[in-house]
Amino acid sequence: MKFMVTWQLYEGKLHDTLALFSQMTPEQEAESMGEDIKIEGRWHNLVSGEGVAIVESDSAEAVSAYCLQWNKYMDLQIAVVVDDEQCRALGRKMAAED
Repeated sequence: MKFMVTWQLYEGKLHDTLALFSQMTPEQEAESMGEDIKIEGRWHNLVSGEGVAIVESDSAEAVSAYCLQWNKYMDLQIAVVVDDEQCRALGRKMAAED
């Protein structure tokens, strides 16, 4: 499954969070994510302190656990998402059932 994780940094936390994140090595981040999560991409809007990531995992629990590590710095939201191919397949199925 793919999950979209969006976040909004708490007011006053941008510089501290950026300092923490920028000091992490790719190995440290991979360790904090665990083996059950693969990051597809992540984008940051540093001016507003918000961002979005797409991760892939078979475990909602693993994604939740990873996000909870960052929850002291920001509000996060997690949503299951589908790609274009999956969306089209679902659309065709719905149309056939009507």
